[in-house]
Amino acid sequence: MAMPRAVHLVALCLGICCCGSGGGGGFGGTDGSMPKKDAGGTPMPEGGPPSSDAPNLQDTTLVDVSNESPAIVYAQTKDTLYKLDAIKNTIAPVGPFTGCTYVLDIALDKDSNMYATTLDGLYTIDTKTAKCTLVASGSSYPNSLSFVPAGTLDAKDEVLVGYVADTYVRINTKSGMITTVGSIGKSYSSSGDIVSVKGGGTYLTVKGGPKGTCNDCLIEVDPATGAWLLDWGPINHTDVFGLAFWGGAVYGFDTSGNVFEIQFHGLAMQVTDIPDPGDAPAGLQWFGAGSTTIAPLMPIK
Repeated sequence: MAMPRAVHLVALCLGICCCGSGGGGGFGGTDGSMPKKDAGGTPMPEGGPPSSDAPNLQDTTLVDVSNESPAIVYAQTKDTLYKLDAIKNTIAPVGPFTGCTYVLDIALDKDSNMYATTLDGLYTIDTKTAKCTLVASGSSYPNSLSFVPAGTLDAKDEVLVGYVADTYVRINTKSGMITTVGSIGKSYSSSGDIVSVKGGGTYLTVKGGPKGTCNDCLIEVDPATGAWLLDWGPINHTDVFGLAFWGGAVYGFDTSGNVFEIQFHGLAMQVTDIPDPGDAPAGLQWFGAGSTTIAPLMPIK
């Protein structure tokens, strides 16, 4: 089983942020949680679009669905669920998880139905009460988790997916059965977390890479196969165990409690630290985050 990871909050910046990288901000602090896998970081991107033998990038010519999706994203420590208002950038606790312990990650479908993996199983989570309901017991569920949009792995339905090291798996949300789909390739391993949004791409934080020095990098993957599509490069943060998507940007959350935004400009990315939104207790260590698969593709003003 992949090692449990720490951190993740979804602090969402709703405008174009100025250039920055790494460093301060965020929530800080650790609680002795189990570390992620070792690996190094590589000076990516490799340059230009994917090579001719790589799959094509997802089509991102989709109308903005901001009016259809809730302005709420979720984050969690290992024992408590929080919600963040993506318009006001305010955080409020939903409550402690009941019925499950040591929650590794959460994922939301298009309707914001929440699923979670723990050290001992797969659960559904009531987003109003944080009550856990067991779907299936097991100790091999991934700690990087996301839904992928309908039409990706199933013609009609969204599918719950994740990575165990470099292996891409799908999870049946009724039986809990895990099925291997593919792998990342290029010597990458999930750091990590995965986030996928309809029309907006599928992103993964990784370690390793062709030079074995990536610690951490952001890559884009094919949600139908799990394979590498494009290297976006180092993100100036180590052990980025949480990703979310809102308003056209990816948001990252590292084990030191930093929260940052990644904007994309052509084939270049821009990493900007986000200050503490102020409504979460200091010193929390975030284990997971999730955003709807129909998160808006443009900032909401």
